[in-house]
Amino acid sequence: MRTTTATATVTTITDTSMTDRPPVRLVIFDFDGTLSDSGDWFLSVIDDLARMFRFRTVAPDEVKMLRHKTSREVIEYLGIARWKLPLLAWYVRRLVGRNVGRIELFPGTPDLLERIRAMGIRIALVTSNSEANARGILGAKHAAQIECFACGSSLFGKAPKFRKVLRRLGVDPAHALAIGDETRDVDSAREVGMQVGSVLWGYAAEEALAGARPDALFREPQDILDYLERQQVR
Repeated sequence: MRTTTATATVTTITDTSMTDRPPVRLVIFDFDGTLSDSGDWFLSVIDDLARMFRFRTVAPDEVKMLRHKTSREVIEYLGIARWKLPLLAWYVRRLVGRNVGRIELFPGTPDLLERIRAMGIRIALVTSNSEANARGILGAKHAAQIECFACGSSLFGKAPKFRKVLRRLGVDPAHALAIGDETRDVDSAREVGMQVGSVLWGYAAEEALAGARPDALFREPQDILDYLERQQVR
């Protein structure tokens, strides 16, 4: 992770300037594709999932194309019936639990969590993965940086989890920043009224994320710190 601050590799998408936004008091992270580098592992099991849940398999040359689609478009393209999504998510959580040792954090994640906490900003986690899996991949030291876990959300059901976290921690939505790697993360954060940023090292391609119009695109972990620091120092 680079150590320079307040130099702009953060890409602002919305028209509102950063100085018009309330200071962030809480960062709510997604997990898979945002903090944890689970993409390669997921691709290694997706054909088995496709056979089990009867949706189309993904050819290697289709992966790049799918990254340019929204989350809902991917589900539609693969032909996954909506009623199967809860069972599919449950089964994937079980698979992850058996393979925790194969999934690592993205480089820079531990330092990012520590530095956000050092800024006096609280951290929560909202994910469709299980809390046990998230804690296992994070490790006890890094999991301790996270004040609140709200796990096991449905694929398109993060908004209720966001509201639960905000109520539990007593934070107004305007003072919370949700960070994820898919268009569904942006949609859910907007529904709740939070600020939202998208990382470019996860699943979705930059064009798909930009089309969802988050407040900012983050190309590397330091960009998140830059975004937060610019808001705190007025």
